[in-house]
Amino acid sequence: MTFDLGPALLFCPADRPERFRGALEKADAVILDLEDAVLPDAKATARGNLIDADLDPDRVIVRVNAPDTEAFVSDLSTLSQTDFRTVMVAKTEDPDALSAFDGRFDLIALCETARGVHFADRIAAHPRIVAMMWGAEDLVASLGGTASRTTGGAYREVARYARSRVLMEAGAHGKSAIDAVHLAIDDVDGLRLEAEDAAASGFAATACIHPSQVAVIRAAYAPDEAMVAWASDVLAAAESERGVFRFQGRMVDEPVLRHARSVLDRVR
Repeated sequence: MTFDLGPALLFCPADRPERFRGALEKADAVILDLEDAVLPDAKATARGNLIDADLDPDRVIVRVNAPDTEAFVSDLSTLSQTDFRTVMVAKTEDPDALSAFDGRFDLIALCETARGVHFADRIAAHPRIVAMMWGAEDLVASLGGTASRTTGGAYREVARYARSRVLMEAGAHGKSAIDAVHLAIDDVDGLRLEAEDAAASGFAATACIHPSQVAVIRAAYAPDEAMVAWASDVLAAAESERGVFRFQGRMVDEPVLRHARSVLDRVR
């Protein structure tokens, strides 16, 4: 199982069906949200919208409510009436709870609580999981905190730890990792820096909450011309070399060649 929908995943509240198609046209994939973006008294309507949605199921992710909630049961019933098969499970904490999904579904675990991050290794090992995502705000709230970022805009250390742990556990189990949303919509520079770091660190995608963030994320994940040229050239040079070799003043071994292959994979 692989996750390769593209780098920019746009959240869209499931109670706003008039936004569905536009969101999908703007982003690489849309996350139709039945959880936090929808008020409790609007969830039934949102589920109906999901059933009625005429969208390419291969480019749609549905975020369902946490498995320990009553809303989760209704969400599962709704999914069975649709063709959507990629599901983001909010506040994933217990891998055993994922057995509620049968083999038709590919799951994205959203580790956004202290328990979820703590058990990220077990969650990533679940056979239905294709990707892992982390979330800062619910994480800090689960710890009794009040802010995931400092006044300067940088993530606090506890959030950075969660981000790294989810990325590492996803990679250790051969799953993709998705970086968290950047809530400050007007902070374009902050989003760009975080998305560039995500791409360089190994995240497969970054989620976002506003269409204006899509282009920034795509640009951050796209290697520039110089990097693409270097990757192509170093891989070509490796065909005539044995083992470690020198290229453009740098030592090149297999890890460096894997970096180069990753660059070309992003171009494709």
